[in-house]
Amino acid sequence: MTTIYRWKARLTKDETRKFRQLEAENQRLKKLVADLSLDNAMLKEVVGRKW
Repeated sequence: MTTIYRWKARLTKDETRKFRQLEAENQRLKKLVADLSLDNAMLKEVVGRKW
């Protein structure tokens, strides 16, 4: 764990900003994938039903 804190302490302001932007983008993409997976599962359920 100590190495993580040392690594973060050495980041410049620009690197920190970029890192936070990437984290935000990653969260946005994870949410998008979760929504699309849910939509896909619902569509599969609808198509799989017998009328």
